[in-house]
Amino acid sequence: MLLGLRTAIYRTPDLAQGKLWYAKALGFAPYFDQPFYVGFNVGGFELGLLPDAKENTAGVFWGVNNIDTAYARLLELGATRRTEPTDVGDGIRAGDVLDPFGNVFGIIENPHYKPGESK
Repeated sequence: MLLGLRTAIYRTPDLAQGKLWYAKALGFAPYFDQPFYVGFNVGGFELGLLPDAKENTAGVFWGVNNIDTAYARLLELGATRRTEPTDVGDGIRAGDVLDPFGNVFGIIENPHYKPGESK
């Protein structure tokens, strides 16, 4: 079901400033750059920037091929609904649950991200 660790999300209230800072810190431009999200491919993992600092989301997401199937499976295993799978823009879908121990468990289906492409 899980494809591996995919994304770490950082909240950046000023997305343009965040994008510039992380591009300088990492030494390269993002692979995905939209007003709602900026994504950097860092050694095969994604560093994502969200502009809404108030948004309550998981900080780490596990990649899945089919988010609806994966979400349903996590619920069957005793997880609790937290954030339903939602299109967050450009065909990327993300959601999260609370595992039986109270941890936020995020999953993401991202057709744009290619884990083997390190920048």
